[in-house]
Amino acid sequence: MAFVHLHVHTEYSLLDGACRIRELPKVVKEMGQSACAITDHGVMYGAVDFYRACLAEGIKPIIGCEVYMTPQGRTRFDKIHEFDAESRHLVLLCENEEGYRNLSYLVSMAWTEGFYVKPRIDLELLRQHSKGLIALSACLAGEIPKRLRNGEYENAKAYALTLSEIFGPDHFYLELQDHGIPDQAEVNRGILRIHQDTGLPMVCTNDAHYLRKEDAEAHDILLCIQTGKLVEDENRMRYEPRNFYLRSQEEMEDLFSQFEGAIENTAKVAEMCHLEFEFGKYHLPEFQLPEGYDSFSYLKKLCDEGYRARYGDDESHREQLSYEQNMIEKMGFTDYFLIVSDFVRYAKSAGIPVGPGRGSAAGSMVSYCLAITDIDPVKYGLFFERFLNPERVSMPDIDMDFGDTRRGEVVDYVRRKYGDDHVAQIVTFGTMAARGVLRDVGRVLGMPYAEVDAIAKQVPGGPGNLHITLKDALRLSKPLRDLYEGDERVKKLIDTAQKLEGMPRNASTHAAGVVITRRPVYEYVPLAKNDESVVCQYIMTTLEELGLLKMDFLGLRNLTVLDDAVKMVRRREPDFQLSDIPEGDKETYQMLSDGKTNGVFQMESSGMTGVCVGLKPQSIEDITAIIALYRPGPMDSIPKFVACKHDPKLVTYKDPKLEPILSVTYGCIVYQEQVIQIFQQLAGYTLGQADMIRRAMSKKKAKDVERERQFFLHGDPSRGIKGCVANGVPEAAAQSIYDEIYDFANYAFNKAHAVSYAVVAYQTAWFKCHHPKEYMAALLTSVLDNSDKVAGYIAECRDCGIALLPPDINHSYDGFTVEEGGIRFGLAAVKNIGRGFIQSVVRERKEGPFTSLRDFCTRMAGGDLNKRAMENLIRSGAFDSLGARRSQLCKVYETVMDSIAESRRQNVEGQMDFFSMGALGGGEERKQPQQDILPDIPEFTPQERMRMEKETTGLYLSGHPMDAYRDQILRLGAVSIGYVLKETGQEGSGRFQDGQRITVCGVVSASKTKTTKNNTLMAYVTVEDDTGSIELLCFSRTLEQSGAYLKEGLAVAVRGKLSLREDKPPQILCDSAVLLESALPDAAAAPVGGKKQTLYLKFPSLTSPELRHMKLVFTMFPGKDVVKLVMADSRKVLQGYLGLHDALLSECREVLGAENVVLK
Repeated sequence: MAFVHLHVHTEYSLLDGACRIRELPKVVKEMGQSACAITDHGVMYGAVDFYRACLAEGIKPIIGCEVYMTPQGRTRFDKIHEFDAESRHLVLLCENEEGYRNLSYLVSMAWTEGFYVKPRIDLELLRQHSKGLIALSACLAGEIPKRLRNGEYENAKAYALTLSEIFGPDHFYLELQDHGIPDQAEVNRGILRIHQDTGLPMVCTNDAHYLRKEDAEAHDILLCIQTGKLVEDENRMRYEPRNFYLRSQEEMEDLFSQFEGAIENTAKVAEMCHLEFEFGKYHLPEFQLPEGYDSFSYLKKLCDEGYRARYGDDESHREQLSYEQNMIEKMGFTDYFLIVSDFVRYAKSAGIPVGPGRGSAAGSMVSYCLAITDIDPVKYGLFFERFLNPERVSMPDIDMDFGDTRRGEVVDYVRRKYGDDHVAQIVTFGTMAARGVLRDVGRVLGMPYAEVDAIAKQVPGGPGNLHITLKDALRLSKPLRDLYEGDERVKKLIDTAQKLEGMPRNASTHAAGVVITRRPVYEYVPLAKNDESVVCQYIMTTLEELGLLKMDFLGLRNLTVLDDAVKMVRRREPDFQLSDIPEGDKETYQMLSDGKTNGVFQMESSGMTGVCVGLKPQSIEDITAIIALYRPGPMDSIPKFVACKHDPKLVTYKDPKLEPILSVTYGCIVYQEQVIQIFQQLAGYTLGQADMIRRAMSKKKAKDVERERQFFLHGDPSRGIKGCVANGVPEAAAQSIYDEIYDFANYAFNKAHAVSYAVVAYQTAWFKCHHPKEYMAALLTSVLDNSDKVAGYIAECRDCGIALLPPDINHSYDGFTVEEGGIRFGLAAVKNIGRGFIQSVVRERKEGPFTSLRDFCTRMAGGDLNKRAMENLIRSGAFDSLGARRSQLCKVYETVMDSIAESRRQNVEGQMDFFSMGALGGGEERKQPQQDILPDIPEFTPQERMRMEKETTGLYLSGHPMDAYRDQILRLGAVSIGYVLKETGQEGSGRFQDGQRITVCGVVSASKTKTTKNNTLMAYVTVEDDTGSIELLCFSRTLEQSGAYLKEGLAVAVRGKLSLREDKPPQILCDSAVLLESALPDAAAAPVGGKKQTLYLKFPSLTSPELRHMKLVFTMFPGKDVVKLVMADSRKVLQGYLGLHDALLSECREVLGAENVVLK
């Protein structure tokens, strides 16, 4: 072994290092080197990935970190900017496992105790945790180089001797670097002198921040992304000269051969380092057992109690329970189940909403009997082996849903139970994805935003392209390829972006992941801190590989909604429980079949609405199938599924043995569990073997799948598999079944997960059907911080005939509540009103209702009441019920508050005047509030009141400015803004595409202008209707034509192109805006009348993708209304029949454009 790189920064030196871990060992190997170190700045994020990548290439991995040190004489607890803002560097390398544990501890303490600008450690901590570590004095930012540059040779030497004493003989090295920087030559002379005076060994490094010399430019752009600078900026961070790459041994020898041992010592250090990560060994925390039990006997006790509670005297499932218990014990996961059972039991005892199940865990009877899940695996045909496969031992994965507002309480319980230092959250990384990296690089290169945006949008998007690379995009997108091949600037942009694509951009905290460990977490993995969250520095999959217990504690808003709705129903029915909901409620299923799905969990998108209308679900099994099928790929099976449900004669089976497996899904393969069952029932596989083949099929392992075909047909005695033919299945039928399984295995869904969410969906639907006010009030409260969603659900309340009552000081609480007349707005919706103040209002009015403005101010004085809050309460309408006009109260409230404040001041000073003393007459306990004379002035107009409500709550309460334009909007064929937001969101169906032309109507609620680089004017204009708001981008041409109409308060019809970006809410590139009252209808105008109507749809051709898509949609809307399809190219007309549902008309207008949809 000769030269070894001991100072290397990977992509996990975020936005600073660019040595990609996946390429680094290959480059090292190509240079003939046999070992390499990783030394990222202050973190160990990439240590395990680096370790694996090196082993794969036959390179010896050396795990390390370039830590930040406090300046001499300062500790990690000192945090005064003048002295502590600038830290020093020190390279630490792990010699062995003890060194890894010490480095992990040092890095963890740097983040949790020493963070100030950077994560820092100090000499005291180094002294205590130096064993097993080798230290290098680092780059120009190290303490020794800094002192040498300052002319402090003796101090530098003394510090070097201190470090040598801390780390021991041959464990501290003076580091030499030469990138052509003048200061380095001076430092190297000083280091040589220290070596000569003390005998401390030297080692040379090259502080590699990128792999090859030609990568310097891409690295420079990465630095600009980090610092927010442009490449052309003069005063910015640079790595000059451009020599910070992985130099060859020859290059290093040319630079450092005159320094004694500097080259050879790199190999010596590498030889000293022997650290191996252990994968596959589990480190489960120890569960504290009651006296007299071991883990297995306690598990059986709990399961036995749960079995009796679940199944009563039915003993037919005992054998399955015993099988699962024994398998769990054999695999070593008994404590795992006890731990999960314990915190779920705690959550339920504390009244924290817990979901019925999530993922494959619902297939386990042990989970069901321990009350971890509430889904009966027998009832729904679920398999334990899909969850925990004896053929493939891996850590079980039980993810739990809790009510989103109380999820943190469960995490806190786990911290208390196992110790704060035994529990941590998990890091996750935001990466520079294809579109994002194009925009980042384009900005740094100084390219115009609009041009870069247009290029980025040529990268295919949508649900099927979430992880698309620029390489794939160039292959798939001809417009992008044409730009790349025809424009040198675009080529440079894309080439540079490809060099940075996929690198981590920032570290954040995983939304749900939590790790629980047997010993303190830092003994296994280093920790960091994101905001206030302590996180493991390794991502979730790495933690699982290291055998740590990882769990997802997810917050599900809909569980909170259901819990709040149950509490509201209990005010009328005190004994009501969520479990009281009947399973087969016909009215609930009729509501879903009618397409009234807004607000129903998992069912809100227009596509889901369409499937409900077409399928007409009648059971939990039907809802389960809808959830499983409504995804890219399986969606193509929906028409067949719907048709077979409504016409049993269409259901066929390739072999009679399939009927008991597929009858629940009308002959269609929908679930992974069905694939497993087909292998078991037809070919004699065990469930574990069957799940292994299903996994291979889903991963498209073609060779494995094809080899398995013969075993499926004719068996495999070595594994005890009989085969289809021996079981009486004709070979041709078995071949056909195998082909069908293979085609669908990649799309088949986990039924255990689908049925768990189907139960929640049904519960929310039942509540909406039978307790609509309570349910909608809970739903509105859950989205109180999202005015667009509140507006959408208010519109749904209106459609359901539920009145929305304004906030009221005598009736409102913090959230939305139910009253006899409707749903009452909560005071939390009013700006500048805190929850503490609301609680004070509720307590005070128990003594009696507020009778006037003065009464309210008098009784609430001295608390959090201020003039801003008072004004907002009045303007929002919270005093309307007291009989005074808002205009009157706005005129007098300041005077009233001032007089009360003055009176209180005088009382405190003991200066009660003669009249106030007289007013107490006769020892009255409570003075009657003085009545104020209100000025006789007219009330604000309805429009003014609505504007006040909007300003104080973000919502229109007493009406909406768009109410006057309902018919006009209908005639224009405009789509609601809320619908656009919903369908382009995460749960949307992809109905809207980037660049699609749409028409929306709304009130201008905000407008701001700016001057572009080209010295032209543009404006950002927000328009909103009663379902949501959207931003318009208006450029100079549009402003010249329509600027007069884009003023706040005006109702407008807007036409333009939809702009969809991953990092922003949807926007509209506005082409035109006109006053709504003067807008002309589109050709798609729908006459308002009662007679039978015909729907005319214009398609480009019989082979157009639009027609293929709409044929799928048509199957979801059966009916007797006439539809005529007109082909633009041939003028051919096709006629059919369907039901004219609102969701269908919306879908037609979105896919074809409003001008191609006519109803008359």
